[in-house]
Amino acid sequence: MVVLSPNTTIGIESIKGLGVPVIDLSRKRSRVSELIVKACEEYGFFKVINHGVSKEIIANMEKEGLDFFAKPSLEKHKAGPPTPLGYGIKNIGFNGDMGEVEYLLLHTNSHSISQISKSISKDSTKFNCVVNDYVQSIRNLACEILDLMAEGLWVQDKSFLSRLIRDVDSDSLIRLNHYPSSPPSSKDNINNNNNTTMDWSHHNNSRIGFGEHSDPQILTLLRSNDVGGLQVSIDDGMWVPIQPDTTAFCVNVGDVLQALTNGRFISARHRVLVNSFKSRMSVVYFGAPPLHAWISPLPELITPQNPCLYRPFTWGEYKKTTYSLRLGDSRLDLFRIHNEGDIP
Repeated sequence: MVVLSPNTTIGIESIKGLGVPVIDLSRKRSRVSELIVKACEEYGFFKVINHGVSKEIIANMEKEGLDFFAKPSLEKHKAGPPTPLGYGIKNIGFNGDMGEVEYLLLHTNSHSISQISKSISKDSTKFNCVVNDYVQSIRNLACEILDLMAEGLWVQDKSFLSRLIRDVDSDSLIRLNHYPSSPPSSKDNINNNNNTTMDWSHHNNSRIGFGEHSDPQILTLLRSNDVGGLQVSIDDGMWVPIQPDTTAFCVNVGDVLQALTNGRFISARHRVLVNSFKSRMSVVYFGAPPLHAWISPLPELITPQNPCLYRPFTWGEYKKTTYSLRLGDSRLDLFRIHNEGDIP
C-alpha cells in the first residue's frame, strides 16, 4: 500500500500531501503489482519497504564503504583509476562532467569483485564476502520488483525482465558514492537567535554532487545513510527532495526499461546536491542485461493506438552511446522510431 512520505512535495497534483510513492512489498501481491506499475508510469521512481534485505547485510556493506572512503587519498587511488571500474573522484564519465563526489564502481560478477577486492581492502576476503552477499540480496529484490512489474503489465512471460539481470553475463554494477560535506558560505542567512531548528538535509545548497541524469540500465536500487541530497525531477523539471529512509530502498526506472515498456514507464531524471554539514554515502545497484542482449518493446505493449517507439538495439550498443555523451544528454531519442505524424 502507499503510505505518506515526509518529503517536501512539488508539482504534480497527485503528489501534493503524499510525497513519492512508498510501497509495502509485504501487502497483497496483486495490489503491490498495481501500485508499482502506477508509480513507474507517473514518476519513474518509488520507495519499497519490507523488502526482505537483512539489516546485517546492509550494515556490513555500508561499513565497508565508509571504511574505504575514510582512507588516505593515496590508499584509495590504489583502487583506481575507474576505467571504468575502480575508484574515481570528481570526474564523472569521460566527457568533462564533474561533481562533488568520490566513488567506487564494481561489477557484480563474483570473479571481478574478488580481483578488485585486493586493491580495496587489507582484508580482501571479508570485503569480497560482504559485497557478494549484498549483490545476491539486492539482485533478488530487483528481480522480485521486475516480476511484479511484468505481472502488472500483463506480460505473458512473467520472468522475462528479471532474467535479463539474472543472466550469468549480466552487466550489472554496484556503485558506492561518497559526498563530503560542504559548509554553507557567509551569504547563507542562518538565524541562531530563535528557536527554529533548520533541517540541513533540505538546505538549498546549489553545489552539485552528481548532476542531472537518467540511468541507462533497466532498474536502479539505491540506499543512502541518513543524509539528504537526492532529488527527482517530476512535472517538467520540478525537483522533489527525497527524504532519506533507513527502512527503504529507492527504486527508479532506467532508460532500457522505458524502451522495453514502449515508453509506458518513465526513466526518472535525478541529481544529488551536497549536504552542508554531513557527508553522504549511497550504495547503488544498477541492474543491466548482458552486453549482447537485444532490447525492443515488449509485444504486449505495442498496439495500433501505441505503435512501437524504439528500434531494436543491444545493451552494448546503448551503453557505448551513453559513454559517448554528456551526463544529462538525451539518449533514448537517438533510438526512437519516427512514426507518421511525428515532428522530426
